[in-house]
Amino acid sequence: MIKYLTPFYVMLTGGIWAVLSGISITVIIALLSGLPIRPTLSVFFITGIIGAIWIAIASRTGRDTRHKQISFVIHAVTLLLLSLFQPFNAPLSDGILWQLLGIAGFSWIQSTVMYNILATLDKDSINRRNLELSFISSMRHFGFLFFGVMILLPLYVLIMSSLKSQQELLMNPLNLMPDFGQSLPDLFRSYIELFTKFNFDTYLLNATIVSVTTVIITLLFAVPGAYAVSRLNFPGRVLLSRSILMIYLVPAIVLVIPLYAVFSQLGLRNSLTGLLLVYPATTLPVALYMLQGYFRGLPRELEEAGMMDGCSRIRVILTITLPLSLPALASVSLYVFMIAWNEFLFAFMFLDDPDMFTLSRGVVSLNSSEVPRQHLMAGAVIATAPILVIFLWAERFLVQGLTAGSVKG
Repeated sequence: MIKYLTPFYVMLTGGIWAVLSGISITVIIALLSGLPIRPTLSVFFITGIIGAIWIAIASRTGRDTRHKQISFVIHAVTLLLLSLFQPFNAPLSDGILWQLLGIAGFSWIQSTVMYNILATLDKDSINRRNLELSFISSMRHFGFLFFGVMILLPLYVLIMSSLKSQQELLMNPLNLMPDFGQSLPDLFRSYIELFTKFNFDTYLLNATIVSVTTVIITLLFAVPGAYAVSRLNFPGRVLLSRSILMIYLVPAIVLVIPLYAVFSQLGLRNSLTGLLLVYPATTLPVALYMLQGYFRGLPRELEEAGMMDGCSRIRVILTITLPLSLPALASVSLYVFMIAWNEFLFAFMFLDDPDMFTLSRGVVSLNSSEVPRQHLMAGAVIATAPILVIFLWAERFLVQGLTAGSVKG
């Protein structure tokens, strides 16, 4: 049965992947060049079937990189011939360089992916395990393609739109490629005007103050709380440990209305102080949950040895427990910082004075018909860039902290 299903699997995989690759390449070329192109899906589907059949047959003799190179040529030539030299529903003379790059990109993606997916079918006897491995490889590549496009495409649109002028955006909204031949002040005009006309320096300062202070307050309460839950014996410890994350069952929109009324009466609305009361309360549960798992993974013998040497409980925490917990503390700090930096709902409800706006609140204030769209895009880039850089720099600490305590040593 498996033997007879394999050809259908090969053809279906090749056809579907060709359609996905064709759509992805067409979108990329259209955004880069501004050409009004669209893929001929039926042609891409048939091209994928032909290419997959050839790779499946060739791979039976063993893995060879020459198969991938020949497959590249087969995909490119087949696509051109079947589409009558119009694979993107446009004459090849229209933006010929971009279209040739699109054909080359499609052929490279398709030949590489098919070579990797169908490599498990090179055995003399095709069995169920080989098909399962091939299917898993196909899903893995699909995940890379899908999430790569979903993440990189909005970032590309965001950055390129922020570098264009209002006139260029109105003349051809599909062409997102800015004019890099202009001077730097003209190219980065939107960013300069955000800081000179829209007080984005104040928004950045407020967001930094709120985020850093939230991290400090959260750690001041989370460290002793997580240590107590993981190390000390007291009534209700197990119940408290299991119910730490219960606050996340309550939607933030339910809390914001009564908090708005209370803060208005106490004079805490329209101030950063109100946010500094709310943000630690929302980030403290996850900080407690992460830290208690790490503290449980630390050997008790180290702390007991410190106490036998005359150290108090506080000194043991400061000199032994916390230095050993730096990866967890770093990951918790990063996670809390990202939550506070990106939080919008409470900032939107509590802040009305532009001098008090955080960055997320300031970006939303640009969403107006009076503000050019490129300014909104530039504001979004400014809000995204710092947290992206910090995350990429501290990502190793986040991974260590999230996995800490998962294995008891």
